[in-house]
Amino acid sequence: MPIYRVHFKWKEKELQLKASSLDLTHPYFVSIKDLILSKESKLIIDPSEDELRRMFGNAEHLMIPFQTVSLIEEFKDDAFENPKDSLRSKVMDFKLLEDSEQ
Repeated sequence: MPIYRVHFKWKEKELQLKASSLDLTHPYFVSIKDLILSKESKLIIDPSEDELRRMFGNAEHLMIPFQTVSLIEEFKDDAFENPKDSLRSKVMDFKLLEDSEQ
């Protein structure tokens, strides 16, 4: 199951939301369902995550205007949890092509 990370601007702030359901078929909005927010019971609280939880934590469905969205990323579920592992698996060797006309 893919995980989406949506980067957008809201009230003059750059925000990122993670979700497991995204719909881009609406002509003016990005439809986001099934938000993924970090657990509340942490010893160290990230202020940006806490702000997201307060603003959008109770929402079941968000419609974000397209013009505010700057980037949408899609990850496989396991790649999102272990980003270093996913980078290693996508590294490819580049081969030099010899010019055959010389």
